[in-house]
Parts: sequence; structure tokens; C-alpha cells
Amino acid sequence: MSTHLVWFRRDLRLHDHLALAAACRHRSARVVALFISTPGQWANHEMSPRQAAFIQAQLTALQKALAEKGIPLLFEEVDDFAASIDVVKSVCEQQDVSHLFYHYQYEVNERERDAAVERALPDVVCEGFDDSVILPPGSVMTENHEMYKVFTPFKNAWLKRLKEGMPVCVPAPERREGHEVSTSLPPINLNYPQQDFDQTLFPVDEKAAIARLRQFCQQGAGEYEARRDFPAIEGTSRLSASLATGGLSPRQCLHRLLAEQPQALDGGTGSVWLNELIWREFYRHLMTYHPKLCKHRPFILWTDRVRWRDSAAHFQAWQEGKTGYPIVDAAMRQLNATGWMHNRLRMITASFLVKDLLIDWRKGERYFMTQLIDGDLAANNGGWQWAASTGTDAAPYFRIFNPTTQSEKFDCDGEFIRQWIPELSDVPGKAIHEPWKWATKAGITLDYPQPIVDHKQARVETLAAYEAARKS
Repeated sequence: MSTHLVWFRRDLRLHDHLALAAACRHRSARVVALFISTPGQWANHEMSPRQAAFIQAQLTALQKALAEKGIPLLFEEVDDFAASIDVVKSVCEQQDVSHLFYHYQYEVNERERDAAVERALPDVVCEGFDDSVILPPGSVMTENHEMYKVFTPFKNAWLKRLKEGMPVCVPAPERREGHEVSTSLPPINLNYPQQDFDQTLFPVDEKAAIARLRQFCQQGAGEYEARRDFPAIEGTSRLSASLATGGLSPRQCLHRLLAEQPQALDGGTGSVWLNELIWREFYRHLMTYHPKLCKHRPFILWTDRVRWRDSAAHFQAWQEGKTGYPIVDAAMRQLNATGWMHNRLRMITASFLVKDLLIDWRKGERYFMTQLIDGDLAANNGGWQWAASTGTDAAPYFRIFNPTTQSEKFDCDGEFIRQWIPELSDVPGKAIHEPWKWATKAGITLDYPQPIVDHKQARVETLAAYEAARKS
């Protein structure tokens, strides 16, 4: 009887798991699962304690779900990816593994690890699958066989390619008859700092995540375009954490969206949320084609010559939500308290750090990763480089968000601001967007800082810094 090993990484689910389905295809095979914790590597990649807690909870649920299918989940811990190579080799020898199944990861360190594993297992058949994308990297290219540098042409080509062949979702495996596994298993404990998170906002259970997806596609996806930019209302799916750790697959999201909103594929209702899935694909394809993006390098090389300011006080004020700009501060406090931030606010806070404070975007990128429960290198890097005008498809460097007008437009009545900055709760109406002006007129001293920079002046200085870098 052959033994098939499924190596779980960022794909913590049973449904639409291509590697697991392939391993279970042969009814007579014994199937074993493996997860390797690498706390040293995670620390180097700035994984947040909330994401670690989320992964641990998902692993506990996955271990039980696999056991009910007759598949044991082995858990090993080593410091980093290099050490995990020997672990996989050892497990294959101990379990007499004939086939190894896994999903591709596209970051540089992960690709090097997987290549080394395959070299170390000359007698094991290794099968990899594209899982964290709907269409695999390299399948959507220009006529010159190059990666697209602009999102809209990529999106159009991606949609054309998708319509030529829709990827299927595979069902969860059936129970393995004759392979009993105890469901009373020792708890999985990751040797990594952890922080509590709200399971009602970020469901751990796979069935709960699928139910959240179904509900959003039935109701929220149709209203997404009108509601997505307003942080005071629940207008987004909040599925990003499940996608980041593989509790859901992007194929599940696509199929459920089209089941509920079939016109989304042709620009109708639901198409704006589909665009978000395509942006996610775009950044993953880019990272695979341009590995320098994994190494904190800008896509536009001349932007590396921008003379950034190294103000520890300003960076700390931004981190703590004490910049004197209410929408920025409320957003940062939401991030620090929950491990999540509304997408519009991610753009506003990133723009403020880079283009008002002139602080290197990489510092913000790293800080977000240390806090985000949905931390994902490709998406986070892509978003930060977009905001900093250093990346592909970037906004021109002279496009700079005004935090006050963004606040007035997307949190008009200050509902979101008041939720996260209680010291401004007594500021009336629209004065909430510039509370220092109201306080001065009213002769009141607020327990809230004055703006740490003047936006108009900061804009002038940032434009000069970028222009000097470009000309040099």
C-alpha cells in the first residue's frame, strides 16, 4: 500500500484543496498530512501575533476535520525553511512516502525551499499545484510574453483567459475507509507570540468561512461598489484573513460570486468585488515574475533615490494614531486593536506616512505585516508600492491624498472617527475632520494632538523630493 503525504502550508482547509484531492484520488493509498511550524522564518517575515493565533486555531480545527476523514495531521516545528527540508525528508522516510503533494508558493524563500525539497527526495514523486491563484502565474501575459505592468490590460487579458477555461472547485475528500484516526488529539501549539482576535469577524471554522462567503455574495457583493469606501459601515467581505491563510480558496470565491451574481463576469453587479480578486491575482503574478518585489525593492528603480526622512517621533505618532489627523489616527487605532483595517483607510494611512511624513514606504509595509491578521506579502507590498508611487501601475508620484478631504468624503459625519477616537466624541458635526480649528474657536483644550505636519507644506516638500530623485 502506497503512502501519500500532503504538505499543508497556507491552505488550511478541506474543500477545494487540489493537493489533498489528488492525494486521496487513489482509494487504496494511505494518506498522511503534515504541517511544519517555522517561527524563526515567520519572525523574519514579520508575521503578526494575531495571524499566528488565527493559524493555530485553524490548524486545531483542520487536525480534527482531517482525523474524521481518516487522515492524521503530523505537526513538526523547526526554526526556518532551510531546516524544514530535512523534516520533510525525515517524515517521508519514516512514513515510507511514495508521493508528496503540495501547493506552490510564489515568494522567493518559499520557491527555493520547495526546489530543495524536491532535490532531496529523488525517490518520491512530487506533485505541486497552483492553489492561491485562480489563474497560474505565467498564464496571463502580453503578446511579447512579458508580465503586464498595468492593471487594466492585465484584468482584460485575465478575464479573456478565464472565459476560455474556468477552473473547477474540487470537493472535500470522502472518509478513508479502514484508516481510523483518533479525534482526541494533543493540541497544536505554535511557538510564536500570539494575540487574541475576534472570531465573529474572522471565522476559524471552515464551514463558517464558507457561510460568510455565501452570505456576502448573496447580499454584500451587489452593494459592494456603493458601500466599499465607507469604513463606518460593513461594506466589505472581511474574507481577506481566510484567503491569506488558505481557509478559503480564490476559486471558491469566484464560483460563489458567479453563482449568486452571474453578470459579474461581464461588468454587471458584483464585478467590482471581482476586480478585488483580480487585483490579488495581479500582485501575485507580478511577484512571481519580478522576485525583487519580495526583497523590499521598488518596481520603479529611480524611486530608491528619494531622500526619505527618518523621524522616529513622526513614525511613532503614525503607528500609535496620534498624528492629529483624525481619519489617519482612527484607522491606525483600528489596525492596532483588531489586526485589520478597511481598504480605503489602508490607502489613506499609507499615503500619509509616505507623502505627508516622507517616511520610507518599507517601514510602513513592515509595520502593517506585524499587525495584520490578513497579512499577505504580495497584497501588502502591492498596496504600499501603489500608495508610494514606487510600484507597477502606481499612481503618479504627484497624486497625494489630502487626509482631511478623504475624511470628509468617506466618513462625512465622523461616525468611524468617533468610534476609535473617543477623546473627540464631543466635537460637533463636521468639525470632527479638523478638530483643532473648532477647539481654537471654542477656547477648548482637546486631549488630542495638533497636526504633526501641515499637509499643504508637506505636499510641496514631497513633490520636490520625488522630482529630485527622478531627475538624478
